[in-house]
Amino acid sequence: MTVAKSPRPLGMRYSPPVLQRAQRAFRCSPFRLGLLTAMRSQSLGLRQICDQSGVRQGYTWRPLAELRVESEMMWLIAVGLLRREVDGQGLTDSFRLTPLGHQVCALLERVPSKTWRPPLRDRLYNAWCRWLRLPGWIQG
Repeated sequence: MTVAKSPRPLGMRYSPPVLQRAQRAFRCSPFRLGLLTAMRSQSLGLRQICDQSGVRQGYTWRPLAELRVESEMMWLIAVGLLRREVDGQGLTDSFRLTPLGHQVCALLERVPSKTWRPPLRDRLYNAWCRWLRLPGWIQG
């Protein structure tokens, strides 16, 4: 996998393995870079990303069901790229970038489009990490 190096720090400093894991998780997701770039300035709700709307906006490669989008977004939250938006009454169905997400977005913008899609070994490793993830009550 090609990992883009940041020429200057963008706030918090993350270790290379953290940046590599985050880039791999996003590149293995069904989302396009347009999703991260849109989230730089605004939060996005599930309905904006799922079905044909996500394809038209350049957020997904193909139409995705709302349940699939939420599942993929929850994985990106677990990796540290996204956080759930909160309003005065609690959690919403909107998502926003974390500081790590902003940094990964900037790094991925420098990756050539011909190397955007991850190799099979990265897809398998990402799937294995998702499958092997321990529940929160076990992790403490």
